[in-house]
Amino acid sequence: MPLTTFLLKRLRRAGMRDVVTVQPTTGGVAALAAIATRHDAPPVFVKALADPPADDVFVAEAEGLVALRDLGGVATPEVILAGRELLVLSVLRPRPPSRSFWEQFAHTLARLHLGTTHPRFGWHRDNWLGRCRQVNTWADDGFAFFAQHRLLRWLGEPRVDAALDPTDRAALERLCHRLPDLLPDRPACLTHGDLWAHNVLATPDGQPALIDPAVSYMWAEVDLAHVWSTSPPPEAQQFFDVYAELTSLDDDWRDRMPIVQLRQHLAVLAQFDDDWGAGDQIRATLAPFRIRS
Repeated sequence: MPLTTFLLKRLRRAGMRDVVTVQPTTGGVAALAAIATRHDAPPVFVKALADPPADDVFVAEAEGLVALRDLGGVATPEVILAGRELLVLSVLRPRPPSRSFWEQFAHTLARLHLGTTHPRFGWHRDNWLGRCRQVNTWADDGFAFFAQHRLLRWLGEPRVDAALDPTDRAALERLCHRLPDLLPDRPACLTHGDLWAHNVLATPDGQPALIDPAVSYMWAEVDLAHVWSTSPPPEAQQFFDVYAELTSLDDDWRDRMPIVQLRQHLAVLAQFDDDWGAGDQIRATLAPFRIRS
């Protein structure tokens, strides 16, 4: 079935019968997406999965958008409809290709992270990272939480098991054991959780806005590492300096990014046939933790 027909049927089944046309969009990797124009109403962004892995995928995503806005002061699209079959949001605009936008985003992200510190790690419910459930069981220890629910959690996934040999898996376990020596002891804060550059857009008046969250209370560097490691555009370079100054990051933060980003590389490896180099990145980061005979 053509994508436009598929989404139009989903919209009408959800009660949105004023849709005139559906125009597919690009940029996402896990879901089907389009802009739907309507009779006498603003266009909307529509997101769906052909075969949702659970009933709560879009409900949890919608909740994350509201949390980022209400708790963290971050602009997010308005949630118009969130159900099992689709998510309907107000339309944002592409981010402008300017240094000033990314400098503004540094202030936005720093405000989110500094203003939402929490005594525990996790979230009140599980949510979704792509098509995989993100376990958010509350924990007092951030190192244990990150090891169990953000790294070791991916072992056992078929694509991960096929890509990593026993030596790689043992190295990952060894790295997890050493996390308190490798990373600073930071408090939890509200994190977006899937913050690659494609999820940074703009409001109609040009303010930074975020989409596609997998929120939890976690280390702020989980978000920073994702921006750092996913080829941000050249105009984003000032973002890192401004964010580091606003949040008083130490000079070693860049050295930690590969370890923190392991979580996202493992998630990509688990879900996509083309891992965009994630497997190589994982093996390179694990290399110092292998036992050499």
